[in-house]
Amino acid sequence: MFEVLLSHIQNKVEINDEQKSLIQSFFTIKKLKKKQYLLQEGDICKCLSFVSKGLLKSYFPDEKGNEHINMFAFEGWWISDFNSFIHQEKAVLNIDAVEDTEVLMITLENYEKMMLQIPAMDRYFRILYQNSLVTKDYRLIVSNGYTAEEKYLQLAQKNPEMIQRVPHNLIASYLGLAPETISRIRKKNSLNNT
Repeated sequence: MFEVLLSHIQNKVEINDEQKSLIQSFFTIKKLKKKQYLLQEGDICKCLSFVSKGLLKSYFPDEKGNEHINMFAFEGWWISDFNSFIHQEKAVLNIDAVEDTEVLMITLENYEKMMLQIPAMDRYFRILYQNSLVTKDYRLIVSNGYTAEEKYLQLAQKNPEMIQRVPHNLIASYLGLAPETISRIRKKNSLNNT
């Protein structure tokens, strides 16, 4: 279960066998069934979670109960309501399983201890946060500057796994589009490819 995490870390920074064992000691394992919550809005996000198997989504509901998806987390992705996690305030996001999922969870206390005891992990998370900011900036540009079709095609090009694994109604929510719009785009593009 830790192989995915350790491989992910080693792709960004160097760690030795002793550090690998120490890293593992900071985490707990949790298994979720499809549609089971990892975090509910209003609760405090006690852990930062790494997906070792499965798929999660984070989202917030509007006043009509519609889900607005913030992100999907596949194997090798981190997920949390980061503001709630860092400041130990009530979460504004819900996180639940799109598929049966296994996560490795680290508390804020263990997160801070790990950063102090293993300086490479501080660098690892800095790299992740930099990449996350770049991704969020790009997503904002796409969201505000692209047509519905361009949004979908860009997502399909950059993340084909998402198109294959995530139900289309959830992709529509993620892109801020109606499910019917996604169906029309998919139909149009499948006709163009035949």
